[in-house]
Amino acid sequence: MKKWILFACSLTLAFTACAKTAPTQENPDSGDTKIMDLDYAEQFSVQYLENGCAEISITDGCEYILVPEDTEIPAHDPDQVILQQPLEHIYLAASSAMDLFDSLDSLDRIALTSTKDWSFPHVQNALDSGNILYAGKYSTPDYELLLSQECDIAIESTMIHHSPEVKEQIEQLGIPVFTERSSYETHPLGRMEWIKLYGLLLNQSEEAAAFFAQKKELFQEITNAVSESDPDQEQKTVAFFSISPNGYVTIRKPGDYVSHMIASAGGISVFTAENLEIEENSLSTMNIQLEIFYELAKDADIFIYNNLINDELDTLQKLLDKNPVLADCKAVRNGNVWCVGQNLFQQSTNAAEIIADFYAILHEDSDRQIEFLQQLT
Repeated sequence: MKKWILFACSLTLAFTACAKTAPTQENPDSGDTKIMDLDYAEQFSVQYLENGCAEISITDGCEYILVPEDTEIPAHDPDQVILQQPLEHIYLAASSAMDLFDSLDSLDRIALTSTKDWSFPHVQNALDSGNILYAGKYSTPDYELLLSQECDIAIESTMIHHSPEVKEQIEQLGIPVFTERSSYETHPLGRMEWIKLYGLLLNQSEEAAAFFAQKKELFQEITNAVSESDPDQEQKTVAFFSISPNGYVTIRKPGDYVSHMIASAGGISVFTAENLEIEENSLSTMNIQLEIFYELAKDADIFIYNNLINDELDTLQKLLDKNPVLADCKAVRNGNVWCVGQNLFQQSTNAAEIIADFYAILHEDSDRQIEFLQQLT
């Protein structure tokens, strides 16, 4: 209740606009400006203020002022949303962030979620046991449940922009809405680096920085191995896709984090901005006709099927049942077809390990035990 009182004085203005441009991360004219050190993330920045406060800027223009417990709210722009610590009753409607909270051993801060099914058991167990409550989809949350659980922040994905009336209703309850954009990071470790931001929100910045440094070290080991590879050895090509029920092929847009993961492992995605007409929208995926897919991917060395989007495949025959023409593709003929499931998207902290799996299949590294990919036979 105390948080709602703090928010009440600024709700009318604070939650109605997110139109400002995020500031640059560094101010070369001021030696006193302190910012969060980021290696890969580009969708947010943090500037540290006095009294432990921090200004958080998101690239969509939204800005927040994080205020420690029992600290006076500093003077701020009326468009900046106040986030008052401690944040202990979170409604998490951005599923990709759950893994980051879990990695900080902070599932106890998540009171509510918008997702029923999770790819990691202990999160699912927390939901099944009632330690985390299902509060409805992001577009139809249970407002009474948010109130009864004294929700102090709603962390939403950008999907909330499709339901502005829901965002407005949550704000009218006195609950600040924080829209995260980790899915817009093009570098796979950029998504993971959002753990530093959540560490800041939870007063666990040191733990977050240490966790990220460990994952970064593994990533650098892989990229070093790629750079030391035989320069005369031809890079293998990869088609990452799924087939929709209506027969279209769904692919990730060129240049997104999946293509960066493939490139980091020493491979080349067959889908590029040069050979495709990119759809201009906010979606991270696009549909292409099977004929176009076949033209671009028939000679790909490796197929990686995305099991998340549609029904799961566990055999090569099930893939061919979707379209027999795929039997003529090089990857199918050579038995080099793999699939990946929800862990690629829900478990963003395993990005380095998944890249290591990509490296193993690209370089036929039998010494590595593959964890996140399954070969279809």
